[in-house]
Amino acid sequence: MRTYDLTPFYRSTIGFDRLFNLLDQSSAEAAPGYPPYNIERTGDNAYRITVAVSGFSQDELSIVAKENTLTIKGEKSVSDNKDKSEVLYRGIAARAFERVFQLADYVQVKNASLEHGLLHVDLVREIPEAKKPRQIAITSGGQPVNAQVTQVAA
Repeated sequence: MRTYDLTPFYRSTIGFDRLFNLLDQSSAEAAPGYPPYNIERTGDNAYRITVAVSGFSQDELSIVAKENTLTIKGEKSVSDNKDKSEVLYRGIAARAFERVFQLADYVQVKNASLEHGLLHVDLVREIPEAKKPRQIAITSGGQPVNAQVTQVAA
């Protein structure tokens, strides 16, 4: 795998630190394979992350959205099955995990649900009105041609 030195970009750019940090992280670490997940687009500004968390209960999972990062953690609670049975082969993974997803600006977590061993996290991108493009009236010789400022469909 190739590695790139982004040091010259750090010296000559301002405000792109987050972008270069993401590039450094993506090239430095291999993606962990547990648990598997899907990322789907469910609408123009709607997304869904589906994580396979079979064997985990709702109390053993946590979802934290902080700034532009979504963290999904799973930690199995210690159970007292020692006196009931002895496990001869363990093929179902029950190890703790942590998945971190980088979210784009204005992406919000709407809800999360656990069904049939799959954790679904629904996301939506809500751009504030102040950031949406708008049409500006053009004046001609001091007289406004179109006196209204209207929103432009994004």
